[in-house]
Amino acid sequence: MFDLILRHANLPDGRSDVDIGVSHGRIAAVGQALDGSAGTEIDATGRLVSPPFVDSHFHMDSTLSLGLPRLNQSGTLLEGIALWGELKPSLTADVVIERALNYCDLAVAQGLLAIRSHVDVSDANLITVEALLAVRERVRPYIDLQLVAFPQDGYLRKPGVTETLERALAMGVDVVGGIPHFERTMADGALSIRRLCRLAADRGLPVDMHCDESDDPLSRHIETLAAETVRHGLPGRVAGSHLTSMHSMDNYYVSKLIPLIAEAGIHAIPNPLINITLQGRHDSYPKRRGMTRVPELMAAGVNVAFGHDCVMDPWYSMGSGDMLEVAHMAVHVGQMTSLAAMRSAYDAITVNSARALGLEAYGLDVGCNADFVVLQARDPIEAIRLKAHRLAVIRRGKVIARSVPKISELMLDGRPRQLDTASFAPPLPDL
Repeated sequence: MFDLILRHANLPDGRSDVDIGVSHGRIAAVGQALDGSAGTEIDATGRLVSPPFVDSHFHMDSTLSLGLPRLNQSGTLLEGIALWGELKPSLTADVVIERALNYCDLAVAQGLLAIRSHVDVSDANLITVEALLAVRERVRPYIDLQLVAFPQDGYLRKPGVTETLERALAMGVDVVGGIPHFERTMADGALSIRRLCRLAADRGLPVDMHCDESDDPLSRHIETLAAETVRHGLPGRVAGSHLTSMHSMDNYYVSKLIPLIAEAGIHAIPNPLINITLQGRHDSYPKRRGMTRVPELMAAGVNVAFGHDCVMDPWYSMGSGDMLEVAHMAVHVGQMTSLAAMRSAYDAITVNSARALGLEAYGLDVGCNADFVVLQARDPIEAIRLKAHRLAVIRRGKVIARSVPKISELMLDGRPRQLDTASFAPPLPDL
């Protein structure tokens, strides 16, 4: 009757002891004690079965290049940009492809099956674009990879980038990007937003801009992005990534700004690991946290999706492709410690990010793609707390990665005893 049945699963929405039946790569049935058999059956035994993790903001062209040509000594965004500029002349398509494919292997093992990657279009040779377009085709069977035409050196600041960005779109890049706060003046930043939104509207493409990645409370390009989104009829198709200047703005201005973002239907994409690392570098004490105002944006109805941003590159020397680590950092930095807020953090690495990317047939409803992650945890909050072990990753109804449960054997008082860290604590109460 089914190609695959997952039995006795806990779902992120709180349902428990649920079976999921899969036929022809799609979810065919969801319910308790489904009748029928399958070629493959997986007993989740009360563990969490989740739709796959989605990274709404990443840089795959620079990933795994840590230490080349040297390390970022100041830890700042600007030194990272300078280091990437020093590395680019030596890049080859083969090197970028090899690193990106290695990262994609890591992503699959972590249950990360959809990634939006920005790709630098600042150089006329467009080696990074050529490389990641090839990677997108190679990984298509197991990862949904979207590419953003990202003018790292500035859309107007560096001569020729307006042309190279359009060439990248013509080559098949999916999304229009920008970096207004890196233009030479605030006026140029605003002008770049207007031109790029017009370009996206003309081509029928989404927009995803690095926006106000700064500690400067006067960096207010998100306001312009919201206005241009409305002007060009782009609600739901535009994302503002980072938005870190909001952590420095006064509350009165933000009380005006957040409703504008909500009205425009802009997706907000903070990157908790990187925002907390790069921002506030010029502060002594008190020191600003760096991440944008996630709880306030969520409360206003803005779709907030988290990104990993970087893994072992000129900007960030750590990272493992683990979106649960991203949510874990967000919970701490944003003080999102209520039960509802922690569940919202889980949504930001799954359903919210899928919405930001416009993924079709994503989720756990009948008719959705049969893409799942089985986690060694009972619910989303426990998954974040433990950064839960991935037991199985399933794509279109086929197991593409699996591992055995992590169990510690204790030898206390001469009596062997096994400990599953995902079940030693009492379950949290329902909301």
